[in-house]
Amino acid sequence: MSESPRQKPVILVVATATSRDGLEDEFRSRYARDYDVRTLQGTEGAVADARALVAAGRRIALAAADHTLDGIGALGLLDQLRVLTPSSRRIALVPSGTFRGALEELRPALAVGRVDTYLLIPQGPRDEEFHTAITEYLSEWASTTSTPEVVGVRIVDDGTQSEVAGIRDFLDRMALPWTRYRPDSPEAQELFADVGQEAPLPLVSSYGRPTIARATERLVASSFYGSPADLGDDYVADLVVVGAGPAGLAAAVYGASEGLRTVVLDPEAVGGQAGTSSMIRNYLGFPRGVSGMRLAFRARLQATRFGARIFTGRAVDGLRLDGLHEVSYGDGVLRARSVLIACGVRYRRLAVPSLEALVGTGVYYGAATSVAREMEGRDVFIVGGGNSAGQAAVHLSRLARTVTIVVRRASLAETMSSYLIEEISTHVDVSVRTGSRVIDGGGEGHLEWICLEGPDGRTERVPADGLFLLLGAEPGCDWLPDEVRRDARGFVLTGRDVPKELWPGGRPPAPLETSVPGIFAAGDIRSGSMKRVASASGEGAGAVAQVHSHLAPAPD
Repeated sequence: MSESPRQKPVILVVATATSRDGLEDEFRSRYARDYDVRTLQGTEGAVADARALVAAGRRIALAAADHTLDGIGALGLLDQLRVLTPSSRRIALVPSGTFRGALEELRPALAVGRVDTYLLIPQGPRDEEFHTAITEYLSEWASTTSTPEVVGVRIVDDGTQSEVAGIRDFLDRMALPWTRYRPDSPEAQELFADVGQEAPLPLVSSYGRPTIARATERLVASSFYGSPADLGDDYVADLVVVGAGPAGLAAAVYGASEGLRTVVLDPEAVGGQAGTSSMIRNYLGFPRGVSGMRLAFRARLQATRFGARIFTGRAVDGLRLDGLHEVSYGDGVLRARSVLIACGVRYRRLAVPSLEALVGTGVYYGAATSVAREMEGRDVFIVGGGNSAGQAAVHLSRLARTVTIVVRRASLAETMSSYLIEEISTHVDVSVRTGSRVIDGGGEGHLEWICLEGPDGRTERVPADGLFLLLGAEPGCDWLPDEVRRDARGFVLTGRDVPKELWPGGRPPAPLETSVPGIFAAGDIRSGSMKRVASASGEGAGAVAQVHSHLAPAPD
């Protein structure tokens, strides 16, 4: 049955008399099947029409406005729509003849997020660059504001299982569609028939695999992509990469593409902490920004295309240094000629017992897209002052009623990039509480309130529907043997930072090599790293060249 226009998300196009016919044809010809395309002429009445749509419960996926509009102009119109329907993507459409002047006006608006991007109005048929941008924004809108509308992984829970948050996060980050069902639904009864009516929740079933009872993120992750044991008892990898964040994925791409037998292990989904970022705006080659999930998804496809083997749900718990290095991961061992430690960092724990008890039911480490969707119209708090916290605040402001950043420092300037601070300052629904910390919280089965302590020591109890904790970095490499030296904070030493008494033959290790020959480190886990996606990717790629040098036969 075809979908009626009232059920479809709306694409709102506001044009001039000159551009209306062309833009209407451009959008309708491509998107009318799946979207209700509304083309309006002039700014007068456009906001009222948009308000009427929102009042009727319609979702506006994308708003595009001709930059040459009279009256309040395209920017004024998009500013009003930003308040009225914050989750909509906003695009300024620029006639080719006005590009130079338009760019001067749009540049500061782009810098602070008043508009998502600008596009030249197509001048002829098949302007695929234009439509690539449109479809990317529609895809981003759909992935961050609604659950998939296709049948995929089935989850059965009654709303009280905290494990579901992690399961949904994994599935979202792996681009796997999912649907939740109540235990009394027909779909749930079908799964109970497989595992028994008394099977503990949550249940997870997918793509012909056996139904998992009392499912966890780790169990679901390990069920999707096989086991390293499938490689065989006699398998020896040229390179085992521990961690599938930006550094690990870059190493997988370059290692596999250059002929190394490359295996990647990660306890969760690919992407690491970067995979939970709603939008990375300063990564080279993505002028419109890219979500951490999409960046990781593309990198995973790229790596597997070259032959890398990536296993999720496999937590490395040991490394034995005996000829061939042996990497243990719970119930198995992988042998490798070289190892790259790229396991990244983990968020520090808040250490407030009442809130730790609510992790997964209103309290979250990171800012998973699947959870953010549930914050529409709610009051949320973000604890942390780094770029991840800033990106989470901007993303959640599209959905939540209010967003409050809680930071212990006197300002965000010490830890957050200036472009994010400027963008946050333009959001009237985002506030910053400096010199403050969260000391308590609670609720009946779900977070309902938190207690804040201000710089003067006074406490305040405030309603809260969501608490997102992005508290900085701790190294996640306790499993490393003592031979792999670390700094006082636990980060891995490489190159000239390795103590001189451990330099083989009096020469320093390679820049990304650790105190043990053949063991390398890249990304956030490495002592002295920049803690940025781009630098981690560069280190992961650079490590492969050093692996090649290590594996090369010694000269005669």
